Formats: sequence, C-alpha cells, structure tokens
Amino acid sequence: MNSFNRSQKTIHVLTFTFLLLFSLCLSAQDNKSRALIKKDYDFSKIGSMHVDLEFDYARNREKTLKLAKSNNWKVKEVLPNGKKVELQEIGEDGSPLYYETYSDNASQVSRASTLHENGLLDLDLSGAGMQVGVWDAGVVLTTHQEYDIRALVGDGSSEVDKHATMVAGSIISSGIKKEAKGVAYEANVVSNNWTRDKIEVTEAAANGLLLSNHSYGIKSDRVPDWYFGSYIKVAQDWDKIMFNAPYYLMVTAAGNSQKSGDNESPIFGTNVDGFDLMLGFTVAKNGITVAGANTKLDRKGNLKEAYVSAYSSFGPVDDGRIKPDIAGDGSSIVSTSSIGNTSYDASSGTSMATPGVTGALLLLQQYNEQLYGSFLKAATLKALALHTADDIDNPGPDYKMGWGIMNAKNAAEVLFNKEYTSQISELSLTQGSQYSFTIEALENEPLMVSLSWTDPESEFLNRGELNVTNAALVNDLDIRITQNGKTYLPWKLNPQNPLERATQGDNLVDPFERIDIPNASGTYTITVSHKGTLKYEKQDYSLVLSGVQMTNCSVNAPENLSFNTPLDDEITLVWSEMVDGLFEIQYKKLNEENWITEYTGNTSSTLTELENGEDYVLRIRTFCSQNIASEYTMDYKFTFLGNETTIGDLEIQDVMSFDDDLNFTVYPNPAVNEIILNTEVSDEAMYSIVSTSGIELKTGDAKDARINVSDLATGLYIIQIQDFQGKKSTKFFKY
Repeated sequence: MNSFNRSQKTIHVLTFTFLLLFSLCLSAQDNKSRALIKKDYDFSKIGSMHVDLEFDYARNREKTLKLAKSNNWKVKEVLPNGKKVELQEIGEDGSPLYYETYSDNASQVSRASTLHENGLLDLDLSGAGMQVGVWDAGVVLTTHQEYDIRALVGDGSSEVDKHATMVAGSIISSGIKKEAKGVAYEANVVSNNWTRDKIEVTEAAANGLLLSNHSYGIKSDRVPDWYFGSYIKVAQDWDKIMFNAPYYLMVTAAGNSQKSGDNESPIFGTNVDGFDLMLGFTVAKNGITVAGANTKLDRKGNLKEAYVSAYSSFGPVDDGRIKPDIAGDGSSIVSTSSIGNTSYDASSGTSMATPGVTGALLLLQQYNEQLYGSFLKAATLKALALHTADDIDNPGPDYKMGWGIMNAKNAAEVLFNKEYTSQISELSLTQGSQYSFTIEALENEPLMVSLSWTDPESEFLNRGELNVTNAALVNDLDIRITQNGKTYLPWKLNPQNPLERATQGDNLVDPFERIDIPNASGTYTITVSHKGTLKYEKQDYSLVLSGVQMTNCSVNAPENLSFNTPLDDEITLVWSEMVDGLFEIQYKKLNEENWITEYTGNTSSTLTELENGEDYVLRIRTFCSQNIASEYTMDYKFTFLGNETTIGDLEIQDVMSFDDDLNFTVYPNPAVNEIILNTEVSDEAMYSIVSTSGIELKTGDAKDARINVSDLATGLYIIQIQDFQGKKSTKFFKY
C-alpha cells in the first residue's frame, strides 16, 4: 500500500471513529442500551472492516459501471411486473450480479400479535423505543399516515420505493387500517437504499443496531449455476459483519425461485424440484434466512395447518447447511404503499414473510430487556427463534422451511420461564475445553437443548466450481446429551437427498445444533465441546433449554404464618418450610398506602421499626424464578403489642375474612368460554382476573358479570372482587 492509500485509510478510520461517537440516526434504542450492546465490541476490527468494505465498494463500483457500459448492461430497470432490478457488482467469474426484490403482487403477518396489548399473553409489547433497519431497492415513504414520525431515511436516499414501503409497513404500521397493522407497531424504522448495504450496516451495527431486514437478493435467472448454494464473498462479508458485532442479526428473504427452473445443475434432482436455490447473502452462516409459508391459526395462536408456499426457494446450500432457517407467513400481506400517504396494497412472497419474522424478533428483544434489563446476543436470539419454531410434518428440520414456522408466543414463554422450566445462557468455550452440567427433565415433557454461535467468516470462497461441498463452518462446536450410557445427538440433514427425513448424528456444518428428547424423564448430562482448533482460541456460544426442572420450588403462597421472638419495635414472621423459594414480604401501617417490601430465601423475616399499639397489614408470596410467583397470601391485619403480639391473639385478623358471606364461587369451573360469578356484590364492585404469576389480565364491573375467558390460555387463574366489604378471591381453571 502506498503512502497516499495509507493516509486515506487513516482518514477513513478516524471518520469511522467519529461516526461511532456521534451517529445517532442509525443507533438502536437509548444511550444506555447502546452502551451495553457495544461494551465488548472490538472497534479497531470493526473500523478496519468498514474501511475494507469502503475500498472494495469503490473499486468494484468503478469496475461494474465500466463493464456495464462496454457490455450494454442495464444498471437499473423496472420489470413489467413492477419489480426493481439493479446491477450491484461483478462476481468472481465476471458475471453481473443483479439485486431484485423478493415479492410477487397479490394481497397478513406474524403470531407476534399474541405479544401485543390484549393478545393471548397480554404482554403489551409494541416495539416502542426499539429500532430496526430496512435495506431495500429504495427508501420508505416516511410521511405515510401509518408511520407518524417513526420512519427515517438513514443514508440520504431520495428514491421512494413501493417495495421498501410495504416491507417497513409490515414491521411498524400503527394499524390505522386494521389489517395493515405491523408486528412491532410502535417501533422505529431507519430506511436505506441497498446500494451500499454492507457499509451502512457495519456503521449501524457498530452503533448498536440489533436487527435489519433484507427482502431482496441476487436475481436468479442472471447467474451461472455454480452460484447457487455457493459461499461467495458477499456471504463472507456479511458473516464477518455479524461476527464482529455479535448483537447484530441480519434477517433476509430466501427468494421466490422455486418454480423458476433457473438452476439446471442442482446438488440434488432436477431444476423442477426447486432445491439448491440459495444465493448470495442467503447462504451466510450467521443470519436468519426466511422461507414463505401458508398458515392457518386458531384463535389461541395455535398452528392448525402450514405448508411451504409455491414460490419460496428451497435449500440446501452446497455444504449441506440447513437453509432456509425458518418460515413466516408471506401470503397476501396487506401493507402500506408509496402511492400516497393513505394508500395500501397487498403482496405475497418471501419479501413479505421476512418482515413478519424481523418484527417478531424485535419484540422478543424488547421483552428480554423488560424482563432482564439487557438485550440478547444475535446467536441467542437466533437460537430462541429456531428452538421454538413450530415443527411441520416430520420431526426435525428440512430444506424447505428450516426449523419450522416462527412462533413468537412459544419464544416469549421460554423467555418468561427462564430459571423455572427453561434456561438461556451466553457462554464462551476456550481452546481444548468443554462445558458439562446436569439437569433434571420435566417428567414426560419434551426436553429440547439448542446450541448456537456466531461463527467467524470462512476463508474458503467458491470462485466458479459447481456444487462445491467444502464446509463454510470455521469453529465446529458440538452439543451432546447423555443418560445412563446413552448419547443423544443433534439433528442433521443430507444434502445429497434433501427429500430424506432429518436424522440424529454428528453435525459438521451448521452453527446451530438442536437435540430433542420426547417424553424425557430423570437426570441428563449436557456437554458442549469442539473439534480441532478454535480460531482466535475461543468461541462465544449460546444455549437455550426447555422442558427442564430448574427448581424444586412450588408456586404456592406460604402457609402457617405465625410470629415469634417479639421485641420492643420488631417481630419475626415465620412460615412453613418451602424448597428453593424466594419470598417477598410486604407490610405497612393499616392507614398508609405504601408497602415496605423485603425479600428473603429463608422461611422467616423480621419486621422492624414497628410502633406499639399501631395496626399493620402484611402479605407474602413465593417466587420460584424472577418471573414465576405465587399469588399473595390473604392480607393479614395485626396490632403490634410488643412482646405480647402472637398469632393466636384477637389482634391478628384476616382482612380478607374467611367468613362464608365473603367467600364466593364461579361456574362453570373448569370453564371454556365464560364464567359467571356466584355471589352478591354492590353496584360499585369490580372484578380482576390475575395469572398465578401475579399479572392482571382482565378487569371489569362485577355486578351480574358474565365474563368472557375464551381468549385466556389453558391454565389456573385467580379472580378477585373488590367492593366496600373488602377484597375476596377464588380460583378457576380455564380449558
């Protein structure tokens, strides 16, 4: 490199550093969140990569435009069906590589609606405060009525594009038109033209971007057959970006070439079978590639029917990896249009399936941050999505829809049940080491264990050879489960026969491995290890487990409360022994509003600074994990009388009296569609339905109430009534 180029590179590095410090347009969430995402990033590597991409782009762009002129190639065109096509770069063999949008004109989105306000899980997740990047043929119509001020242009592009507007709408539309409501309907989109996608994503990821949507790819009818399934430089570049920014995840459409017949030399079968059609960055190891599916769901969000769409491109890639990774509903999706600020249109294709998945992943990041105060690494988020997808047809993955249909409801439940019936860990494996631990399976439930890692970019690139099977995997990690001398292995597929069912064996190619054990029982040992030499001497990885008994705690409120060892201004509260519980004790003066809250892992707690002769109220509940808690005990009233206060004295009374006239029942119990209150209440009485973890799900007037419970998930609930007599409650079971 001459001195001029070296100085230019230094200037670019300084410019990039300036971008990292001050570029807020492409940053994710607030300053605190960005700091948490970026704290372990190696900005010297990211900066160097950014500079390399800039130089590659400048060199290749000049070469591309010269060749286009000399060969009379069109740089941009709009096809008769309305699709935009643009010459992006020249391949290693001199082939022109055109980008095209992956949607077909026609006229829904993701089960992430179960996470919305009034959804089945009633989590009130909307994407508020979250940000997602959208790269496409142009930029979105930022003034559309569905976006308010939540759509921004990140790269200064002025070419408004219909496809980009529809993709963004599928993610963030507010729902002015109900059927066009986006998955993350209060999130923000930063929209960018696809021309400098790798460079701009590098900048955005360095500033904390978590997710980007790419509903486009290389046009399949303009490349030689060897490109299909090949690990080429564009895949290498994207893997490198994700490896250096491990919280950033690229989500891309699989393509719509299943019926095209464009690959006349597939790795299996003939061109009419639809296999071996992955191209460009859809082949990258670390991102999520989304297939299109047709789905039917019931009112509870359960998948009743699903099959791969007739347009969706199939895998495998040449080294046998499982691509696509997952599927979303891409059929007849209504979304925003760029014709005008109040216009809408409908479309089908993997372009429309992809934003549904992207939006659902964004809501899962929002939910994890709400629950645990941090975001998930990209490998963890990817593992969560693939771990909880709805398996279709035969057990295990396939080369048509990957691990199945995206199920945001299942994923959210795994997050919520962390440390109770699931486990999510972000760990690191060093050269020559392994990690083993034992777990207890939930009796007769499926035990599922997923291992995921963001792999370094492969140094091997295909430069023109048909169906090269060299593995792109660099660090080969392994997951094994053992019990009583038996070893359980992960799923794998056979690229030489993509129609063959998935089997269990040693997976040598995928940076995601999953083991399923139906009807598990007893104790199992889980081991993570690696083969060969780890690049950089270590590999970060993520584990997702479900169907595990993480605690022996029982989700019941403490029983047999009593007092002992009273002193002048304090008294010790004790209750029956409970295993593995964390207990929340709340008490206050009877006439005050604010509770004093304390936590203990023991079955006793000392209430302090009590005043002689004062009336107090106390209650207590059990936590079995951060989110899984019992209902509170009844509120107990006691008068503190120093060392004369005992549980047997008349001064201690149950505020929620057990007298028959304050108890009530509901019927039918168990219930299916509705419950009816079997009690007399005042006109002012209100009811509330509360989950066993303490989340209020429904409220309303209790007088003559017939309460609709058809939208509640199967399980046990508490219904409480509050009126001038006080508060009373009972339980019911919903089928």
